[in-house]
Amino acid sequence: MKLKKRKQRPLQWALMAIILFLGIISIINWALNLVATQERGQQERTPRVSEQVRQYEPLVASYAKTNGVLEYKDVLLSIMMQESGGGGDDPMQSSESRCGKPGCIKDPEQSIQSGVAHFSKMLDEADGDLELAVQSYNFGRGFIQFAQREAGGYTQEAAIDFSKQMYAKAEDKEKYRCLRPEAREINACYGDMYYVQAVMKYRPAFAES
Repeated sequence: MKLKKRKQRPLQWALMAIILFLGIISIINWALNLVATQERGQQERTPRVSEQVRQYEPLVASYAKTNGVLEYKDVLLSIMMQESGGGGDDPMQSSESRCGKPGCIKDPEQSIQSGVAHFSKMLDEADGDLELAVQSYNFGRGFIQFAQREAGGYTQEAAIDFSKQMYAKAEDKEKYRCLRPEAREINACYGDMYYVQAVMKYRPAFAES
């Protein structure tokens, strides 16, 4: 005699459906939490950028386009962030490149106009070497020839050597601030020998702008 298969009760089917549904919800929640954790980690790794800098983004983009360096808008904004955080009358600290001394620029737009033009010129003289152009924004155009001659382009070692040599030659060393303890230890107090790294750390914050 054949045994008849027992039919599963509706209650059993309902319990299985509930368990499956709860399992799917748990997996979705886990995935969402994982994505949120990764996003928070990325935000923590990317330094915060001031609203003062962000308010100048359209103006920077305009002058960058005029000077043929629109693709480096994020770099220019990062330079501004490093130089001043977007504050003051000279947010790009471009007085020295324009006048040969600090403090001659009293208008933010003039600062941006001069700063963008100076960066464009440095990039051209550096033959498109972005890191060399960025470091030269801080050191001055003399670093371009030095780095090209000594290292064939930008290197961290060239930046350190240039800072040390320029500081050693300075008659009035009091006007130079050692921005970093490690710079003082090796007498590399001319400018910021780690300027490239300082600027580039802000760049991801502007990449999607």
